[in-house]
Amino acid sequence: MTTQITDPTQLDRYECRTCGYIYEPTRGEAVVAAGTAFEDLPAAWKCPVCSSPSSRFKSIGPKVGTVAGFEENAGYGWGVNLLNPQAKNLLIFGALFLGFAFFMSIYFLSS
Repeated sequence: MTTQITDPTQLDRYECRTCGYIYEPTRGEAVVAAGTAFEDLPAAWKCPVCSSPSSRFKSIGPKVGTVAGFEENAGYGWGVNLLNPQAKNLLIFGALFLGFAFFMSIYFLSS
């Protein structure tokens, strides 16, 4: 089964429903050449992260240059839209920890 699309940027990307790994046809893999459509992968191909079979993948469409509206909305709020995911996690879990510590300090003051 061969794909008729000649431009690899128009090929659909597929996401592993087990671990979230995304197969990018434009990038390829160690054993798969770049530009290989997901449908053309070998039958024995598995997710390189969690070893799930190809049946556990779902199509998420071709890669689009930017997310619609993100550039316009990046300046709103307190600047959180400009943070990378790791910094957002640190901010969220740090705030949760500080809130918990504050709560516990009030609890120990009343004892």
